Amino acid sequence: MPTGDLEIFARVVTAGNMSAAGREMGLSPAVVSKRISHLEERLGARLFQRTTRQLTLTESGQGFYDRVVNILAGIEEAEAYVTRRNTTPRGTLKISVPTAFGRMHVAPYMGKFLKTYPDMCLDLNLSDDFVDIVGQGFDAAIRIAELEDSSLVARKLAPNHRVICAAPGYLSNFGQPDTLADLAKHNCLTAAAQEVWRLQGPDGPVSIRVNGNIRTNSTEVVRESVIAGVGIALRSTWDVGDELKSGSLKIILPEYQESQRVAVFAVYPCRQFIPAKLRVFIEYLGGLYGPEPYWDKGLALPNVN
Repeated sequence: MPTGDLEIFARVVTAGNMSAAGREMGLSPAVVSKRISHLEERLGARLFQRTTRQLTLTESGQGFYDRVVNILAGIEEAEAYVTRRNTTPRGTLKISVPTAFGRMHVAPYMGKFLKTYPDMCLDLNLSDDFVDIVGQGFDAAIRIAELEDSSLVARKLAPNHRVICAAPGYLSNFGQPDTLADLAKHNCLTAAAQEVWRLQGPDGPVSIRVNGNIRTNSTEVVRESVIAGVGIALRSTWDVGDELKSGSLKIILPEYQESQRVAVFAVYPCRQFIPAKLRVFIEYLGGLYGPEPYWDKGLALPNVN
């Protein structure tokens, strides 16, 4: 089977349609369509469901794609081994990054990264949504979550400590909660679907539903509101570490934190060969953050098992 047909098929999947794939490969949509049709005839199976507006993989097509990317990656690896082209990372790297984390802990360090790898370009998409990495053509995504098993590869870049905190002014006006049950009497600030706080405490996992007078889809609105003394929030130390160190925010109920299984991960499609441009980016962030990220240094965090 010609590898060119496999490359066209994989490019159609990542591009989302035949016209975009054709533009990327310098082929007309008619040629791309004809090559895909010949591939389906050779396999005796339909790889795509086609409508006038949408192109989606069939079940057979998805299984075929999962295997084709490994084949193409293996070919690329073999070529790179012979030509040594993998010694210099180059090309455009498309990465999805959470909005606030990207602004605070990715963007400030990209100048140094690009100075080190001048043949690379970065396409950073800041969004708090979990994007479809393969379907939307991303090379990787940075996710702060407790990851479920999937076909994606995940590399842990840093731990994520999320603590309950409030401004001293709020606590002076409304008192400090001594138990989780006391939070029912307080203004608890949440974003999107975070009304339930899933915590790890002295007696194991516990979930508590909280309420407040601000509803928003923006975690940054919650951040600014808790700093302003509007209420209590569950925030990551990468987000409010400086405020905790300066005393403008205070950790309350320190025996409760979010599950330690939540971490900062780089996730990317499962393949045996990682392109050099992606490998150096992940290694750069891993070295920048590490087991004790810079935002946690100097911060007294309670030990919650």
